[in-house]
Amino acid sequence: MARIEPFRGIRFTSPDVSDLIAPPYDILSDKDKKALLAKDDHNIVAVDLPHMPPKTAGPDHVYAQAAGDVTRWIDIRTLRREPKPALYAYHQTYKLGGKTLVRKKFFARLRLEEFGEGSVFPHEQTFGGPKEDRLKLTIATRCNLSPIFGLYPDSENEISGLIDEAIEREPDQSGMLDGVSNKLWVIDDAPTIKSIQVRLADKPIFIADGHHRYGTALMYRQKIMEEMGARPDEDPMNYVLAVLGGMEDPGATIQPYFRTLVQLSHITANALQKALSATFAWKPCPTPANAEALSEVLRAAGPRTIALYMAKDDACALITPKENDPLAALAPDRNPALRQSPYMILHSLLIDRVLQPNLNDGRPVSIHYHKTMEEAIKDARDHEGIACLMPATTMNELRDICLAGELMPQKSTYFFPKLATGMVINPLY
Repeated sequence: MARIEPFRGIRFTSPDVSDLIAPPYDILSDKDKKALLAKDDHNIVAVDLPHMPPKTAGPDHVYAQAAGDVTRWIDIRTLRREPKPALYAYHQTYKLGGKTLVRKKFFARLRLEEFGEGSVFPHEQTFGGPKEDRLKLTIATRCNLSPIFGLYPDSENEISGLIDEAIEREPDQSGMLDGVSNKLWVIDDAPTIKSIQVRLADKPIFIADGHHRYGTALMYRQKIMEEMGARPDEDPMNYVLAVLGGMEDPGATIQPYFRTLVQLSHITANALQKALSATFAWKPCPTPANAEALSEVLRAAGPRTIALYMAKDDACALITPKENDPLAALAPDRNPALRQSPYMILHSLLIDRVLQPNLNDGRPVSIHYHKTMEEAIKDARDHEGIACLMPATTMNELRDICLAGELMPQKSTYFFPKLATGMVINPLY
């Protein structure tokens, strides 16, 4: 069962946190960090990203400085700890495809479970991440500075309804970050918290973003247990800071993650069509003008369809597997839900079984990942490649694959907007 707990979070004291919050550490450059600190030297990035780049661990003193800054900011009342345990309603208002959407979520402590042993599920494979850096930061500050993002099924939006009733007032804090409005409400009413806990208890939690942060929390718990022995169940080390939202929330969307297969100047559209002819139907099409147009084209073409843009020929085509279950023979031990994923089909069939052995002399194909269609096409033109213009993974696909115990290929989902770091800090003491 999924277990959440309220906690006495640490928050900035300013009601407007626009200059104090930051994007997640793992998407920031040194230039980004300097720009955030130029707005306010108390920006959360000062403590959440003490070492650049975070893919490697920095010297001990940078983490000690981050811990000292947290303590100092509390002393000077830049930060303060909540007087009572609370949950924290969190709304992000953003624009997508000409529409204004509100994604509704809440902060809580989520009970840690080893993957495969409970109700918390990863959804995709991940690259090697900056866990050593994150572990050193957690040990030094004794805090979760940034949250994981989890999704739970809630077809009737019961939990969201409870939260809506509890926040019929102006937000306690708000801030703009990269065009996204972030609003926070403190919920410290014990009966409301209990009702939310009860309704969430029988639901699975699917990690949308933050697999590395979750893994770091497990490492931190293990380290504390090795040093101090078993700790009480309520010890904060057994929990991780999480932002949780309903899968059926109208404001919750999954965006596609595009790929560019680069340095393939020797591959023409005709050669690719011929190589794919046994397994994919091929239909030439105009290059989509934008992501919305691409989404319409793929939706009309049917499930599992992918658009390929070939820079060498400045041409685009739709490819659709000829078989209903094209990976059945190649991966009979994998769950059908995973075998139907366009991302699994792209990697396991198109790249690994067709393009690499037949058109690239068996050499591994170099893949670049992009969050926009325009970036993928530009990369294809700049690096003599093929842009793979993907459909978005649906919430139902994500749920079915997770519950089957499977993992999608890395970067099969893009959750936008990213959570803001600095809205709430979880003290591990």
